[in-house]
Amino acid sequence: MKMEKFDPLNGSIAHVLNFLGEGWSMLIIREAFFGIRRFEEFQSHLGIARNILTSRLKRLCDNGILERVPIREGAKRHEYLLTNKGKELMPLLITLTQWGDKWVYGKGKEPIIFRDRENGEPISPIQVHANYGRTLRPREMMPTAGPGANQQAKQRLQELAELANELENQ
Repeated sequence: MKMEKFDPLNGSIAHVLNFLGEGWSMLIIREAFFGIRRFEEFQSHLGIARNILTSRLKRLCDNGILERVPIREGAKRHEYLLTNKGKELMPLLITLTQWGDKWVYGKGKEPIIFRDRENGEPISPIQVHANYGRTLRPREMMPTAGPGANQQAKQRLQELAELANELENQ
């Protein structure tokens, strides 16, 4: 069953989890960021079963994350390239990596460190910033109904705002 059917906010997270929510998809995307393009390369680097890889690649293509293109004009073999939509998942990939490094492996035990190609320095931790640049903590943000919110989502977000106000006034 699709995740958004369970999400009373009808939010983007549930929709995205429909095609990224299982582990293989994010690993395929990670490999695509690393430069892997061909079916056999994905399979050998990930150790994924062919039928599962076929299914995940199709889903990622159907959702516009990857594009399946012939390796050259007229060729029967194809490769998979990140689309612009797929490339915009990079911050999510970095965030998941940094979170796992901190909470799963611990400082000094990171399996992968992303570095700036120009100077070799580790990239800074991903953070959320206000429009004017200040780093925001979770309590400094609030979800509000967007133009696509349905009535159920609007009601739930109003309840969350009231709860936040109650907590703030305690």
